Amino acid sequence: MTDAEILDRAKGLSALVIGDICLDRWCTYDPALGEASLETGIPRVGVVKTEVTPGAGGTVANNLAALGVGRVAVLGAVGMDGFGHELAEALKGRGILSDFLIRSSSMQTFTYTKLINVTTGKEDLPRIDFISTVEIEKETERKLLDAILPAVDAFDMIAIADQAETARGGVVTEAVRNLLADLAPAYPDKVFLADSRARLTQFRNVAVKPNEHETAGACNELFGCADLAALRRALRAPWMMVTHGARGAVVVSDNGEQWVPTRPVEHPVDICGAGDSFCAGALVAYALTRSPVRAAEFGNRVASITIMKRGTGTANAAEVLGIP
Repeated sequence: MTDAEILDRAKGLSALVIGDICLDRWCTYDPALGEASLETGIPRVGVVKTEVTPGAGGTVANNLAALGVGRVAVLGAVGMDGFGHELAEALKGRGILSDFLIRSSSMQTFTYTKLINVTTGKEDLPRIDFISTVEIEKETERKLLDAILPAVDAFDMIAIADQAETARGGVVTEAVRNLLADLAPAYPDKVFLADSRARLTQFRNVAVKPNEHETAGACNELFGCADLAALRRALRAPWMMVTHGARGAVVVSDNGEQWVPTRPVEHPVDICGAGDSFCAGALVAYALTRSPVRAAEFGNRVASITIMKRGTGTANAAEVLGIP
């Protein structure tokens, strides 16, 4: 199936992103406005412009919507705070349904604030991140679990975004992973694809998309050596894609291991969110072709476009097809 055919048929698909739906805030500051506070003597960071975009699992959803998927929704938990409101509005503005977002008074919305120098256009100050480090309260977890089954039933593709790097506070809890591990075999016609930064070894029965570093850590944890085939078997994953940045990806399936190179890109602008855009492209292509190799090829193509944009960019159909 060609790229054009994949993009045309994507309109008939629906996708649900379950997990950590975060907010990215891009704050442009002017160094000339950094005079010290009269009260404390501490220099300020004078922000002159702020843009917000869905982050983490929200970036996956944003890319799915940009590729033309007919219906895209997110399912997760956010705080009862201003950042949660900003996130809901950012999703709405991109045509992404946020009906399954659960508001919790016991957590704050995961928010990543990037500080961009107005003079250079570069991010050159430490990020300010708002994170949750406590377990999600049982009431919120129960609402998540109750929402997952009817939501999964209503969508063709399920992306699982386990993006929290903290030991606690993420949406994809053990109970959520166990439920998804039970649901995936029960819905063989649907595609379940998980991306986990820190807990890859705890997933079962779903396809997985780790990067090379996450894979190395998982293999070392389980076997003490690199063994991709053994890792796929341990996770009972129908297939696995291991991304290697600019070099492409390795597909691991019943057919063994196959290297899928990507088109070389000189001087990428920003690789932030490249894995999320790859995940969105691969998910759409696999749903239509049932070929993990074709999915990796399409994921590579989408990521090669988004890394040429600042921030967590997206790729639309015209860009994928190279139409000016």
